[in-house]
Amino acid sequence: MRKFIIIMRAVEIKTELKNMIENETDLAVLEAVKTLLQRTQSSTILKEKLSSRAFKAQSDIEEGRVFDRTEMNKRLNDRFGI
Repeated sequence: MRKFIIIMRAVEIKTELKNMIENETDLAVLEAVKTLLQRTQSSTILKEKLSSRAFKAQSDIEEGRVFDRTEMNKRLNDRFGI
């Protein structure tokens, strides 16, 4: 029941925001809302990417796909021509 209430509240807020945006004439306000929403979406995407990388790293460690310090130094030196 609580989840239903949360979903309904989200729908109400979205409807209210849509109406407010539709009636807004100040370009600066509209740009600010757009920027805020873009940052939120970017943050979500970044969190997903970082989480995915963390899970892959954990899997690599568990499967033994790791380098010791000597191997890592050699790879870096080879890559950067040192």
